[in-house]
Amino acid sequence: MVRELFRFDAPDAIAGWSAIDDRVMGGRSRSALRKTIAAYATFSGEVSLANGGGFASVRSAPQDLGAPGACAYALEARGDGKRYKLSLRTDDAFDGISFQAAFVAPAAAFTTIRLPLSAFVAGFRGRPCASAPPLDPARVRQVGLVVADGQAGPFELDLRVLRAE
Repeated sequence: MVRELFRFDAPDAIAGWSAIDDRVMGGRSRSALRKTIAAYATFSGEVSLANGGGFASVRSAPQDLGAPGACAYALEARGDGKRYKLSLRTDDAFDGISFQAAFVAPAAAFTTIRLPLSAFVAGFRGRPCASAPPLDPARVRQVGLVVADGQAGPFELDLRVLRAE
């Protein structure tokens, strides 16, 4: 089963997405997801390690993003050589358990990046959470993108499509 979750060429593709950066804890990073004139959206900004910060992220509004039977998530993306994480949440809470899988999107051209369910690690506020249940793709309610791991400086990730497979 393939379910297209977001087509970033659609006019309303980023409606409901918001930035959640380390500013929530006193940091200075900043990010945004913007629709470009071309047929994609761009997650960009700058990660700062000042004031104990070090992450920037965007997240969709809670909605039904469930994909029963999915074995992976795929992104059509073009990056900048930095390591990003696709983040999935199975509830509507602002804070809580998230399931994250890391990837690097090549800079030269859009590439399909496939992340199997086994690549997603449960965590709470950036720390592993071994007691969390396994990721259930049928229960996904929020999707996000994160750049962290000490990667200070500007970043830019272009996205065309996000789907569950």
